[in-house]
Amino acid sequence: MSQLKLSVAVGNYDRTRPILDGDVQIDGVDPVCMRLLPEEIFFRAFRHAEFDICELSLSSMAVKVADGTSAYVGVPAFLSRAFRHTSIFIRTDKGIERPEDLKGRRVGTPEYQLTACVWARMMLEDDYGVKPSDIDWVRGGMETPGRPEKIKLDLPADIRIEAAPEGRTLSQMLLDGEIDAIVSPRPPSCMDVEGSKVGWLFPDTVQAASDYYRRTGIFPIMHILGVRRDLAERHEFLPAAVLKAFTAAKNMAIDRLFDTSASKTALPFMDERLQQARALLGRDHWSYGFAANRSVLERFLRHHHAQGLSKRLLKPEELFHPSTLEAPTI
Repeated sequence: MSQLKLSVAVGNYDRTRPILDGDVQIDGVDPVCMRLLPEEIFFRAFRHAEFDICELSLSSMAVKVADGTSAYVGVPAFLSRAFRHTSIFIRTDKGIERPEDLKGRRVGTPEYQLTACVWARMMLEDDYGVKPSDIDWVRGGMETPGRPEKIKLDLPADIRIEAAPEGRTLSQMLLDGEIDAIVSPRPPSCMDVEGSKVGWLFPDTVQAASDYYRRTGIFPIMHILGVRRDLAERHEFLPAAVLKAFTAAKNMAIDRLFDTSASKTALPFMDERLQQARALLGRDHWSYGFAANRSVLERFLRHHHAQGLSKRLLKPEELFHPSTLEAPTI
């Protein structure tokens, strides 16, 4: 049987590089690999389903699955995970000393439905009593004016959200004091402007995230993998083959990180940070697979629905192809 010639669009991460470099093969697939930024992948995937296999936003996927319009079936390989205490940036001269001080503030967001923003709002509400309706939201491009929501949303009536003024970016608005904070997966460039009064809400983000994990057991999931639905219907082996390959690639990346004969990243104290992460999160500190991550997905989907983003409360298994919910054992 000839191999399927399929496009594969993912970010250039240590856990995807074995796929991109050809060190790990997807059974039955001759891949055409593309190293793209998540924003480009998501826009092209959710607007036009341009890729056969690709990285997907967990939040955007949940929106599309809930309203029955998803062109992709999910695969529980979680290419991006992050504690989103690093995603809340504030003006340090506006009297914002603690999360509760965000109530009644004007807060920028690139897109309301971004996964990072869902997790940040979840954390603010659960841990500090700051509900999404307590904030005046301003949507716009971080560094380029005019960013639209990639997916049409029907938000609850108590959510106050406005577009940034024409020609204005969120980063510049924060620098100029026109908004009080930003919630975003990327830091605004104004953080690097000399003399700017912009910083993190949580000064010690590592400590805040570690405390969060100890209390909740949650290592937030940002991105999953998707396979075009029509392909999965024609080639039923494909979703499980994709999960198998990307799991092997992730395991290879982890093994390489823990090979301390030479530094794998240009970051001092990397070995120490790896040991700290494993001590906190366990040996499988970046787990793939459905069973190990079901509770995290349930928590996310519950809040996703409560925030008005998904039309109905999804069960985690609805996101994924049935063949990927269980793994073979030897």
